[in-house]
Amino acid sequence: MLTAAQVLAQNNFGNTRTGGLTGPMGLFIILVLAAVTVLLIRNMNARLRRLPTSFDPSEQQAEQAEAVPVGAKVLDPTDEGTAQESSRNAANGAQQDRNG
Repeated sequence: MLTAAQVLAQNNFGNTRTGGLTGPMGLFIILVLAAVTVLLIRNMNARLRRLPTSFDPSEQQAEQAEAVPVGAKVLDPTDEGTAQESSRNAANGAQQDRNG
């Protein structure tokens, strides 16, 4: 009959000498995950700093109007070799404004 001391002293975890790499490998995985987390936090902080202070559409339109004068000519980036000028009122003027 087993006594309480024998039951507590029994090794129920198998041979602990095999799989000696599991501890260091677990530590390595934890360190890699921690490093990736730190890099992700830094990247997201940089992206958040670049965001505008507000997303009010009227403010954005006012900033765009100040950035490009009304009578300004926009260069056509699709032309090879020579730069063609196109007016803001052209058929693709809105597209050029977004790309510019």
